[in-house]
Amino acid sequence: MQVQTILHFKADYLRRITDDTGIFQHTKFGVPDRSKGYTTDDNARALIAALLLYSSQKDASTLDLIHTYVSFIHHAQNTDGNFRNFMNYNRSFIEDSGSEDCQGRTLWALGFALTHSSLLPDNVLNTCRYLINQALPHIENLGSPRAGAYAIIGLSYLIETPNALTYSFPYLHTPNTAEEKAFLPRAFIINLIEKIAARLHNQYVRNKGNGWNWFEDSLTYGNSMLPWALLKASHISNNIGFKETAKESLDFLVSKTFAKEGYYKPIGSHGWQLRDEKAALYDEQPIEACEMLLTCKEAAIVLQDPAYLRIAALCYEWYLGHNSLQTSLIDPQTGACYDGIHATGLNLNQGSESIISFSIAHLVMHHE
Repeated sequence: MQVQTILHFKADYLRRITDDTGIFQHTKFGVPDRSKGYTTDDNARALIAALLLYSSQKDASTLDLIHTYVSFIHHAQNTDGNFRNFMNYNRSFIEDSGSEDCQGRTLWALGFALTHSSLLPDNVLNTCRYLINQALPHIENLGSPRAGAYAIIGLSYLIETPNALTYSFPYLHTPNTAEEKAFLPRAFIINLIEKIAARLHNQYVRNKGNGWNWFEDSLTYGNSMLPWALLKASHISNNIGFKETAKESLDFLVSKTFAKEGYYKPIGSHGWQLRDEKAALYDEQPIEACEMLLTCKEAAIVLQDPAYLRIAALCYEWYLGHNSLQTSLIDPQTGACYDGIHATGLNLNQGSESIISFSIAHLVMHHE
């Protein structure tokens, strides 16, 4: 099949489903569904998309989006450092604390923001540092493997990026207060990354066997985040075991998520795939293609193997029509992304998770 490249990426839809509070969680077709409100999950992921877009365009309207998403995350954080997730349209959070995955995803986004120190205002960067610092005491106790993986990725940006850990006070010649001298503890963060990565690695070693090279007895959502996290951790700690586990598990996941015809086919969300059983065919979710793409981009660097770049390209092409339906998921009128592939065709709703996932995938593939 001949895949046509989208020549003009449209960012308007991301702005259209964002109000002065944040990005809406769901839509009815292409109109925000206010009854479903907002989530910190989506605003954190939207922050990643907006940062990539601002790196490309550097326009004021995208910087406004960044401020909106960071502000939402700030409002979501409890005084103890945990993040709440679900907010109704009346701007009231409907839970005391979000899921562990929400904690990890938010840390991912905040850490990624600090890789843009040359672009963002110091006050935004300092806010991100503050939010991370408040959340750090809870990270080691995350029990969910995926939450831990998201957290590793976010924390790794702090170690890989010069000056990410130091608060910026450009107008002060000499810091006068403890707050002005504040910084994020580098040694603590490295130790935290290694501890969480060791748990993931050990879980993999205990569970793999008989050709099932995976961390759990099922392939569900966000699978690629687990090897991606270990790739990050191996780079920081120089742990060969982490790298070997990352490669072996990623190669296994690739073997389970590509059709014999060569296109990407994520594990279906209606049933997933249990050990030694067949994968559910549907629904195929846009977020899976995005996260697999990001993982393979990282693998190409850490494992020094350009073959993973071709796998990343196939994940991108999934959005454009190189998929099980042989139909593009991108609305040519608006640039929005449909919510996935059902057994009966496209899910015609165009929610935030979908456009965020496509935006990240597109911007990473075309603007890095």
